[in-house]
Amino acid sequence: MLDLCLLGTGGMMPLPYRWLTSLMLRCNGSSLLIDCGEGTQITIREKGWSFNPIDIICITHFHGDHISGLPGILLAIGNSERTEPITMIGPKGLERTVRALRVIVPELPYEIRFIELEGAQQQIRLKDYVIDAFKVNHKIPCYGYSVSIERQGKFDPQRARSAQIPLQYWNRLQKGETIEDGGTVYTPDMVLGPARKGIKVTYTTDTRPTESIVENARGSDLLICEGMYGEKSDVNNARKYKHMTFEEAARIAARAQVPELWLTHYSPALGHPEQYLDDVRRIFPNTRLGKDRMSRVFEFEDEEKDG
Repeated sequence: MLDLCLLGTGGMMPLPYRWLTSLMLRCNGSSLLIDCGEGTQITIREKGWSFNPIDIICITHFHGDHISGLPGILLAIGNSERTEPITMIGPKGLERTVRALRVIVPELPYEIRFIELEGAQQQIRLKDYVIDAFKVNHKIPCYGYSVSIERQGKFDPQRARSAQIPLQYWNRLQKGETIEDGGTVYTPDMVLGPARKGIKVTYTTDTRPTESIVENARGSDLLICEGMYGEKSDVNNARKYKHMTFEEAARIAARAQVPELWLTHYSPALGHPEQYLDDVRRIFPNTRLGKDRMSRVFEFEDEEKDG
């Protein structure tokens, strides 16, 4: 299972009714945060979620509306009595940038480990998350993220019996452990069927439309994509500042054939995004306007429940 919350939906500056864009995902007691603008810790508190389980923080790029909330988040995590390390992922220069921001929070009770992204695409596996970072097209280096929860195949007792695997090892093999016994090696693939469909969510902001978004969004259960501008006439501003319009995001969702699109990262001047929704849905019918603390729970395909 994976549950997520779009903590905020604003770009450039927080507003009284709209926090800056950030996404939090939770799986098996571990939390992953993508971006951390000013006010992120406030909307996490409003949602009622905990800081302590945050194991991973992914940063798309180093503009203030995506990173200026880091000192407060890091302090909140420290005040939650966390002592285990956390991992931060982001473009090259991440460690230097975070260390500069940490001037006001120099002492923390946990270690921060850094993974600086290289090239157009990079995959990182941490906890239960498979994180695919992909470069997009903004004014400075910027990455989108696809986060997947893989699901192994079903346990097949007949295969285990045929391979003459001792009964006491079945449970450990089912959990992914490799076992050696008297020179014989037993591996999980000896008792498991083919991998089953997992869960995948793709998140991207601050970019022009790129093939990398389409390619990485394919197979996602949800695409969360920036829609900085709602007016069709704003496409020139979108090109100039390297952002996207609602309609451009909808075309990406249609090409990627995702089941659902959430728009986010609205311009502060976009006070009523709902007035553009009908036009966008002509391009991609299952478009939803992101709202602060909008949430979703994803169950594995054969375990879905209404909620």
